[in-house]
Amino acid sequence: MFADRAKVFIKSGRGGDGHVSFRRELYVPAGGPDGGDGGRGGDIIFEIDDGLNTLVDFRQVRKYVAKSGEPGGKKRCHGADGKDLVIKVPEGTVIKDFESGKVIADMSGENRREVILKGGKGGLGNMHYATSTMQAPKYAQPGQESQELWVMLELKVIADVGLVGFPNVGKSTLLSRVSNARPKIANYHFTTLDPHLGVVDLGDGAGFVMADIPGLIEGASQGVGLGHDFLRHIERTKVLIHVVDAAATEGRDPVEDIRTINRELDSYNKELMSRPQVIAANKTDVIYDGDKDPVERIRSAFEPEGINVYPISAVSGRGVRELLYAVFDILKNMDSKPVVFEKEFDISGLQAGMNLPYTVEKNQEGEYVVEGPRIEKMLGYTNLESEKGFVFFQNFLKDSGVLQELEKAGIQEGDTVRMYGLVFDYYK
Repeated sequence: MFADRAKVFIKSGRGGDGHVSFRRELYVPAGGPDGGDGGRGGDIIFEIDDGLNTLVDFRQVRKYVAKSGEPGGKKRCHGADGKDLVIKVPEGTVIKDFESGKVIADMSGENRREVILKGGKGGLGNMHYATSTMQAPKYAQPGQESQELWVMLELKVIADVGLVGFPNVGKSTLLSRVSNARPKIANYHFTTLDPHLGVVDLGDGAGFVMADIPGLIEGASQGVGLGHDFLRHIERTKVLIHVVDAAATEGRDPVEDIRTINRELDSYNKELMSRPQVIAANKTDVIYDGDKDPVERIRSAFEPEGINVYPISAVSGRGVRELLYAVFDILKNMDSKPVVFEKEFDISGLQAGMNLPYTVEKNQEGEYVVEGPRIEKMLGYTNLESEKGFVFFQNFLKDSGVLQELEKAGIQEGDTVRMYGLVFDYYK
């Protein structure tokens, strides 16, 4: 089965903690602080790999975590940076936030490599906090937390032209005749389970990319059969060729077939119906003399709506060249750049609480209790007995969003705040 969607968890690396240490050398009785900085956490990077054409690998591995930065060391030693994690995807992969469905990035066109989650910054060592009045700071900065996110990867094929229509109307046969694509062809429904791309060469540099979108059925826009999996591949195409069995070899009405598929396209995404569309009335080689001309019936139904009809035989090739040049003429008047989805989700807008997990609650004594592993660790680093250390901790609470959350919880000046063993009164 063609894998064109996958839900995966991604997490950047955490920044390494700054180090607290002091020079200890012979004949240097009062060595200054020499704690080094922590290393930067690794980024999560998505990159196009031209050798890939499905998302099947993401069915096996669903968790991707970059390396964290190393903590700083003595003698001003800088911790090693965490290694970035590069995730390879096929061109046309759209990365969406799983919760909101908003587009984070579209790995298409010129966008071949993008940093999705930034690693946390390394914390500053205590050597940065020495002043004339505080020559031996006993605190350093913790590394910045990582970012994490559940994302949905969706592969939407990139093609100028999409072939749509019911199963077994000759789309695969047409694509194999006019391009270098070699899709499997058989006489039963849903033989094409994955889109096939082919390059149509008209000579003298003229041509376009065509995709055989797997056969649709009524109800596809509601997810019947494999409807949603197939319909998403049409979203990038600029022109639609609606292939129909004009000879009605399976007993279906070709005019009603076209109406049915167009209803599905409109129901799935109304923008699709605003795109140019032509009808390829296929299988004219099996329309026998004496029959009423079904092609004229199709023309009378759709050409008044501005949809041109081209009789063809994908098997013999009759009428195919005229169809291709008509489509190329439409494309010449359109933007040559591929359809790329705009960003909708701002990674920088991730809440501070994601970068620094904590809870703010009011207990029965009326105290505001703040807890979280990073806060506990910061308290262990910081010398709160010094004025400098307390100001440092206050800035930490402000930057992390804790003070803002306390205000949201209704704290007033003079109220008590409890953080593990630390108890103090709140004042702005």
